[in-house]
Amino acid sequence: MTVSMITGLISLLNLFCTGILAGEEITIRYGVRGPLASLDDRPHIQLRQALIRTLRILVPAIFAAALLSAVAVTLLEGLGPGFGWRCAQVLALLMFIGLTLSGTVPINEAALNWNPAAPPANWRTLITRWERLDSVRCWLAVTAFALSVAGMALG
Repeated sequence: MTVSMITGLISLLNLFCTGILAGEEITIRYGVRGPLASLDDRPHIQLRQALIRTLRILVPAIFAAALLSAVAVTLLEGLGPGFGWRCAQVLALLMFIGLTLSGTVPINEAALNWNPAAPPANWRTLITRWERLDSVRCWLAVTAFALSVAGMALG
């Protein structure tokens, strides 16, 4: 297998992983948040806690594969065509993880400790903050996917 073939496979992996990440983020932002907000407090918190428990495994695994493959293809392709797009994709993914670790993860960790029958008084305020941060994360993931497509098309 040649370096060119390996680079092509890593590019495809990157496109796949960033597409999955963007799709997952769009689903949470536009598919889950509305119905979740319509629930009463107790079922809302219970469902939110269940989603956190599931997605805190799934999303980091997808993200790690997206970031590692983005860095790898950027290094392998070098300064050739599409380099700027690939660098911008890596930047979008780094912004995604920065926002995640500094913003949504602390709120998720706190939410896992909430008693659904007696949540803290500020839980809705925290959810509103989480939702604002998540909207930005969603569009960073979509941007990373679009940049992956552009980098692959121009590379």
